[in-house]
Amino acid sequence: KWLNNFLLFYKYMNSFVGFINGRLPDNLFVIRQRISKSQKIFLGKTRLSMTNKENIKENSERREIVKVLSITSLLGFPHKKALAEEKNSSKWKQISLPVDTVLFDLDFVKDSPKHGWLVGSKGTFLETIDGGENWIPRTFANLDPDEELTYRFETISFSGNDGWVIGKPAIMLHTKDGGKSWLRVPVSPKLPGEPISITALGPDSAEMTTSSGAVYITDNGGRNWKAQVKETIDSTLNRTISSGVSGASYFTGSIIGVIRDLTGKYLAISSRGNFFLTWQPGQEFWIPRARETSRRIQGMGFIQGDSKKGIWMSTRGGGLGFTESNVDFDSVNGFEFTNSPIKTGGYGILDVAFKNNEELWAACGGGILYKSLNRGKTWEKEPGTEKIAGNLYKIKFFDSESGFVLGSNGVLLKYLP
Repeated sequence: KWLNNFLLFYKYMNSFVGFINGRLPDNLFVIRQRISKSQKIFLGKTRLSMTNKENIKENSERREIVKVLSITSLLGFPHKKALAEEKNSSKWKQISLPVDTVLFDLDFVKDSPKHGWLVGSKGTFLETIDGGENWIPRTFANLDPDEELTYRFETISFSGNDGWVIGKPAIMLHTKDGGKSWLRVPVSPKLPGEPISITALGPDSAEMTTSSGAVYITDNGGRNWKAQVKETIDSTLNRTISSGVSGASYFTGSIIGVIRDLTGKYLAISSRGNFFLTWQPGQEFWIPRARETSRRIQGMGFIQGDSKKGIWMSTRGGGLGFTESNVDFDSVNGFEFTNSPIKTGGYGILDVAFKNNEELWAACGGGILYKSLNRGKTWEKEPGTEKIAGNLYKIKFFDSESGFVLGSNGVLLKYLP
């Protein structure tokens, strides 16, 4: 007590004399540090000596605190929302979320269009019942709170009330009632690669792909899976390495950016972006295809989710191209892409989404959105989005009036029709 009084007196005298920093002599500062350190050690020993009953009580209190903090963040919605709406353009508004994590995917329950789910890193699992205006965090009763934070939920898909979620470390969840209850589906350790994509096809039915190019289908809720591809991409490339596909010899054994169209056709990009691959139902293996540019591939996708309408490809440095309709997935020849005159200033294009036949949007690095109203012939930057504190990774349109943009730092934009 006398030491604290002395320190306060000394600090007061320093401020009175006019010292700017008001620092204590080094020897007194060391004494104060030692006292603080000894107090921490004492408190730590006290906590370790608690009984099991007290430990249980403390853990339950921690969980209650987490819930209270979540509610507190929800109470902060109106102010944050108003600020976001002021900054953004008229076509998009930022939705306030109780998280600041990276958002990976979003989908709505098909039997209840206003009911949706949003997933992301650090166990992010949010639910909405008003079409995406407000989101409520959800947790799993059978997962420890600390364990749940380690999961990174990357993909969610619904068909009717039947929904599926996959994430890393390898985890798969399944619901039959629109998300009221979730079941954990075992993931076999013998699976070639890690699950990276899943599409709900109907009651208890889904199609899953892995980072090694394996494709599986289940029709009994994940109890059994049937392989659709006879060999992994590694085996295919070893067999066709002399085919002249540029970059195939540098394949690292995994694929990224796996996209499925409405008919079950797939696009996949090698993890280095050297080349891409295609697969369609009935084929025994993936077909590797060379890129037509010296720039590496940034992203790919189907126009309006249908391979019959064409494919888009973005390359490093802001390049973007489109194919003609009805690309031939049976041919081993490369696809011809026509360049689109988008000027991003060197920012890479991370995703492209079509709202309809003519209007499309592109998400670039730096949190910038570009819009085209004539199928990519001309582009204009969407005002206001560059002020968003985060990168934008994915654009999803569910219909002409419902669209979302997902990004880092808990950034979620909602389209204003």
